[in-house]
Amino acid sequence: MNLRRHPRLLLASFTALLTFLLLSPVTAFAAESGSEGPALNPSEEFALPDWISIKIGGLDLSINKAVLYIFLATALTVIVMIVAARKMAARPTGRLQTVTEMAFGLMRDNITRGNMDRSMAAKWFPFIATLFLFIWFSNMIGYLPLPTNTAHKFDIAGLEIPSFALYAATANISVPLVLAIVVWFAYHVEGIRKHGFFGYIRSWVPKGVEGFMVGPILAIEALSHFVRLISLSLRLFANILAGHLLILFMAGGLVVLLGMGVFGSVVLGISTGALAVVFFLFEIGLVATLQAFIFSTLTAIYLGGAVAEEH
Repeated sequence: MNLRRHPRLLLASFTALLTFLLLSPVTAFAAESGSEGPALNPSEEFALPDWISIKIGGLDLSINKAVLYIFLATALTVIVMIVAARKMAARPTGRLQTVTEMAFGLMRDNITRGNMDRSMAAKWFPFIATLFLFIWFSNMIGYLPLPTNTAHKFDIAGLEIPSFALYAATANISVPLVLAIVVWFAYHVEGIRKHGFFGYIRSWVPKGVEGFMVGPILAIEALSHFVRLISLSLRLFANILAGHLLILFMAGGLVVLLGMGVFGSVVLGISTGALAVVFFLFEIGLVATLQAFIFSTLTAIYLGGAVAEEH
């Protein structure tokens, strides 16, 4: 049977598999609560133990779960950008071409050209498109249960396999913060190139403002630029982290916190598991794309505003 021709069956199969994977923490808790092993700790989903320790002097380059998710998002971004470029050049017909053109139009026309002039858009479109795709893939991979929980393993034919867990690189504040810092320096450098250093600083003040009011407005504008670092990074980090916490607690974390027995944990886990699936579908259907769109759109706005004559 071809599942592509039966979308309802495909959706039902996906939901059943997703429910099983999301309820795996409850199963682990029930199994360990009656043994001498440690009980499941929800915070372990966000722990980053070193898989491969690489330390050079005071520099820690160890490979852990966060690094894996960054590598996956980077690889997918590069592959999609190359494939999309080839598809746009060849211009074949089909569903893949339609999706590629829709994504390309969103990134080029809505996000980039909608917030800066054509010359700036042509220059910065590759950066903004890469930023959008990297964040989107990071978010989407984060909602895919992967065997990355090394604290709890299960045995398959004598092999100890890490249990399935949800994690996103963007749920770690360091990743959104680094992206925000790159954007912050990029638009300031672009503004200085356009206006010169003092001209760029003066462009922060609206035309017509003179005298003693220039100082306070410059101070407020300078503060607002530093606040952009916080708001740009925290918005992405907080939304993705909140989504993962909701899914985690509905899929077993609540059972752990209540300290219920085996029977109670299974009953509560099944009832809250349905909510976990709903939250999961909401996150991948809206939040993951929306946060990538907001971050890249704000990047385009900041770049366009940096070269404008006044803010």
